[in-house]
Amino acid sequence: MIDPRIYRAALIPVLFAFVLLAFSLENRPQPMRTPIAPDAFQGDRAFESAYESGEGLSERFAQRRPGSDGDNRLAGEVAAQMRDAGFRVRTVQRAGDTIDGRQRLRTVIARRPGTIDEQIVVVAHRDAAGTRAEAELSGTAALLELTRVFGAPRQARHTLTLVSTSGGSGGSAGAAELARELGGLPVGAVVVLGDLTSRNVRAPLVTPWSNALGGSPQRLRATVQEAVRLETGSGSGAPRALSQFARFAMPATFGEQGALLARGLPAVLLSIGGDSPPPANAPISRERLETFGRAALRSVTALDSAPAARPITTEASSRDLLTSRKIVPAWAIRLFTGALLLTVLITAVDALAALRRRREPIVIWLGWTLTAALPFLLAAVFALLLNAVGLLDAPGAPVPAQALAAELPALLAVLLVFALGWVWLRRAALRLLRGGAADRSQPGAQVAIVLVATAVASVMWITNPYAAALLIPALHIWLFAVGPDLPMGRALRLVVVALGVVPAAAVALALARSLDLGVIDATWQLVLLTAGGHISPLSVLLWSVAAGCAVSALLAAAHAAGPAGDDDVAITVRGPRTYAGPGSLGGTESALRR
Repeated sequence: MIDPRIYRAALIPVLFAFVLLAFSLENRPQPMRTPIAPDAFQGDRAFESAYESGEGLSERFAQRRPGSDGDNRLAGEVAAQMRDAGFRVRTVQRAGDTIDGRQRLRTVIARRPGTIDEQIVVVAHRDAAGTRAEAELSGTAALLELTRVFGAPRQARHTLTLVSTSGGSGGSAGAAELARELGGLPVGAVVVLGDLTSRNVRAPLVTPWSNALGGSPQRLRATVQEAVRLETGSGSGAPRALSQFARFAMPATFGEQGALLARGLPAVLLSIGGDSPPPANAPISRERLETFGRAALRSVTALDSAPAARPITTEASSRDLLTSRKIVPAWAIRLFTGALLLTVLITAVDALAALRRRREPIVIWLGWTLTAALPFLLAAVFALLLNAVGLLDAPGAPVPAQALAAELPALLAVLLVFALGWVWLRRAALRLLRGGAADRSQPGAQVAIVLVATAVASVMWITNPYAAALLIPALHIWLFAVGPDLPMGRALRLVVVALGVVPAAAVALALARSLDLGVIDATWQLVLLTAGGHISPLSVLLWSVAAGCAVSALLAAAHAAGPAGDDDVAITVRGPRTYAGPGSLGGTESALRR
């Protein structure tokens, strides 16, 4: 039923979109720099105050679970030191979702007004899932040293805000509360301090990922990367374009910058271990704290040197892709993916029109395709119910596996509900449709699968073109491989159809590996993100239907018949009704004589 001529003609807009994409590349922004050396940061003092035997913060506040007594006492210590340095300090206490469930968390906010109202914010979380967790405490150690550096009599041009949060060990509840506190205020940049003292280095050192579509503003990211380069003598391990694409398509990060970016604040994370928190027993280095503490100070000083006539950053987040030397604008990517979607849509609509002319059933096949999404939706609803009744503690943001281990009974329950949905709910829906025993090799099944998948990808394209791009290879493959149009054996057809889901599976696998998640932990993380609301209801619906389309495509391919013979091929191109030439009434007289 698929007309290759229509498909080839519909590819013409893709060519123009590709040309526009090629000519849309932009130069990378120049970082902000400062001639002032960050010699004021004393790494030895910061290291000793945090880790000195008997008197260091790691000894006095070894247990710092979010909302615990140790966490709250450390908040009081931080507030006192900030107040002694000449900052205006206030403490905000709100309930938030953490690795220990709903807890009352304290956020310490210290501010020193400058001559410019626009704020430069430096954030570090003080809580930790493990005992002592010295590496995870290094952000707080550097924050307190910056408090001493920027205390009286030193004066920054921009208003400087230093913040100590809780909940950074999982869920980023403190960062979410900070975003609410800063809402409506002029914020030029937020620098989040993570692990600054581990011996084990893992790129990227400057992490731009968000919990929503987008990432750190390009100039802010470049400024912190330049500071790291100057202090370390090497690059910051900037993420490659494919890594950026994966994070944009499936936004998720453990760092607190993710919650801030998702709420409209221009933020970036400076951490030796990327966005993954260090183990509780990670070895630490005095030299590393000195180096990366200086990089943090250099970053703040460079941001403070921005002219007062314009904001530090002109955007809260960036959806552009960075290559090694250029930037691919988000609008060009949206245009190119939209053109690829349009090709499939035009071809599928033409096939639908052909089906209607032949009076082939189509509605029943649309329903048959959608029934495959029911088990995925049922499992998602069950996870939401577990969280609603308190049987599952799911923070509203990604949680490291080491902070919140997988609960096997709950995970098995969700998988069991999925299996019941496939065995019972889907079969019940098929009986209602009276299509459970229909011939899946009919052309209506092929067209219905492509139409539903194209509709899902189109909605995704509106909200997140990177996510929609993961479905585009499947759409183009299924357009021809699901039905009997291509002559191939059943095994080969199944392999070709399965190739359509490889891009989405590869991105999901790459994301799980970057977050240090195994198969069980990644599945559990998916349950938590669904139950906690990180994955929106619309996204749950769209991905469930997309997964249902993939299953339906495999089922249809397994039952597809071979290509039709010449006698079975329908005539799709005819002449005018009044045409009476050769072939319409038989051979002409001259031809018959020969």
